[in-house]
Amino acid sequence: MFPNHRPRRLRSTPALRRLVRETVLRPQDLVYPLFLVPGQGIAQEVRSMPGVYQLSIDKAVEQCRKVQDLGLGGVILFGVPDDKDLAATGAWHDHGIVQQGTQAIKQALPELLVMADTCLCEYTSHGHCGVLAEADTTGRVLNDPTLTLLQKTAVAQAESGADIIAPSGMMDGMVQAIRQGLDAAGFTETPILSYAAKYASAYYGPFRDAAESAPQFGDRRTYQMDPANGSEALKEIALDELEGADMLMVKPALAYLDILWRVKEATQLPVACYNVSGEYSLVKAAARNGWVNEEAIVLETLTSMRRAGADFILTYHAKDAARWLGHGG
Repeated sequence: MFPNHRPRRLRSTPALRRLVRETVLRPQDLVYPLFLVPGQGIAQEVRSMPGVYQLSIDKAVEQCRKVQDLGLGGVILFGVPDDKDLAATGAWHDHGIVQQGTQAIKQALPELLVMADTCLCEYTSHGHCGVLAEADTTGRVLNDPTLTLLQKTAVAQAESGADIIAPSGMMDGMVQAIRQGLDAAGFTETPILSYAAKYASAYYGPFRDAAESAPQFGDRRTYQMDPANGSEALKEIALDELEGADMLMVKPALAYLDILWRVKEATQLPVACYNVSGEYSLVKAAARNGWVNEEAIVLETLTSMRRAGADFILTYHAKDAARWLGHGG
């Protein structure tokens, strides 16, 4: 039917392939997660995440300088406090580790974009993402009391200088509560990146080593989404958009590219995805065994997330990917 049409003509040289490439991956599309711990001079590698470290604030500032030099989109901060309690005090206290880290990073690098993960699981003694009923041993989080603490946490993070508040607890009404709290505190221009479609995934295991946030009992399936559900994600993003979210996230990414695509098609808001710890560690393990080309597989994977609709990607591969992209990857 089209005797003179040969798609392969446009694949014949690197220059032609670059010219007609539909999806572009750039360092500024990538956000690097950091895990903050109290102390000085600490850089403790996470056993299940080679190349990822728990960092004291001084070491985190050093990493942030590298992030800025590489042209990455920014960082997102997670806290690993010394002390945990039922009220998740370390999450919302003025002297919480993320608040201290944000202040130090913004003082040293005022132009670097800093996101604050807004959740309670790293700070509760039971490891769940909110308030539990007294003597609860199932992990069923009380929604509305948790909203109060999330609101306090978001305001504390904004006061410390966070550029973006990123609630990840999957509580009903969390975006509205946080928006109201931020506005009342004068942070009307601080945007909210909602983990709008966050699944109860097996891919989170290594993160729980890094953040020391594994539940002490039960699981998170009563508040994180069932991996079998797709249409439910569209309900969640629609609710968060109505409540005032400025950006939306799908988490995890690789096993949920169909969800990412559907979310991008359903909203005009910027959409992110989180290339999570399990996705990262699987690649690292295979690369260390010589089974895959790490550079090639990472860049292909991240490009697939951009192609599926991600405007930006949270990924532990960010620094390596930026270096590879800088060398023509």
